[in-house]
Amino acid sequence: MAIRQLRTAFASQLQPGQPARLSAGPALAEPGGDYEALHKQLKRLFNAKPGKGYGRFSDDVATSPFSAWLRDYLEDKQGFEALTDRLFGQWQELLTGCQEEYQGHLMLVHEALADSDVAYLFVLETDSALRFDANQALDGTEVLSLSRLNLALRIEIDAWLGNGESDNPLTIIRGRGTGEPGELFIQLCGFTNQVDVEKETLTFMDAVEAFASQSDEPEKAGQYRARAYDFCKEQHALGEPVAIDALSGYLDEDRPEQFKQFASQEQDLPENTVLHPDHRKVKKLVRIAGSGGGMSVSFSSDLVNQAVYYDRENDALTITRLPKALKEQLKWYLEEKG
Repeated sequence: MAIRQLRTAFASQLQPGQPARLSAGPALAEPGGDYEALHKQLKRLFNAKPGKGYGRFSDDVATSPFSAWLRDYLEDKQGFEALTDRLFGQWQELLTGCQEEYQGHLMLVHEALADSDVAYLFVLETDSALRFDANQALDGTEVLSLSRLNLALRIEIDAWLGNGESDNPLTIIRGRGTGEPGELFIQLCGFTNQVDVEKETLTFMDAVEAFASQSDEPEKAGQYRARAYDFCKEQHALGEPVAIDALSGYLDEDRPEQFKQFASQEQDLPENTVLHPDHRKVKKLVRIAGSGGGMSVSFSSDLVNQAVYYDRENDALTITRLPKALKEQLKWYLEEKG
């Protein structure tokens, strides 16, 4: 990992109706170890954050000109400092009209990877901390949070400029509770959502379940479901979508073409399909769970119709082969009641 350019600015709007304040730092080319470490941690938070959005830049550059400024920078029509001057200036204008109090750091990073370039726009949060000053008196201070990230944008530069295969080169995080500043951040980025994550999650699960169900071997079917979930979870950790072609090779290394051919023929999913499933919901492929009314039930999906039977007409669940610990608790409870 190597940071080509980085710049930060601190903005505050503590009196709605008054101009927001902004103080920018210098543009840093290849800033070095401490910044690299901070960026690495922010990327970890970014990749681990659930509920991300996927899309592209809005065509309305009059309202959201960031994409035009970024393109000019990448085409050497302006420097990084000029790009960030414009970006920070717009952020200050947007916050001036904000009716909520706000303060925080905005950081733009241009990162060069081995095979592509990526840009990140982070809103950094702070935590309160205590320290002893020179007179050994407690003093309150603010430090950067290394555990929270609620507003951020990632731009796959090659994919955006047409050198990649992705139709959705932008990935965005907007956490709950970000309110109006969160809306203004979306406007600053010029982000347009193009992916229905819930729909793609169902598409992914339906395809995997149909493929697993065609197997005559229950153990093999369970392995397909488990590997599909593991692959989805690994891709989420990397901050990457799920490509049907790559998933096919992962599900069955001996027959890497099998799943993608099945998905293409039976599920109308072309072999070059890329999906963005929510890994939390995909877990239902391997684990069925629910709670309510004083009851909590969880079991492997492989046990359905093997040790767990559901009667839809009577809405009843029959469980055989009870775990030893559960049987002992039941016996003790019934003996005590008896």
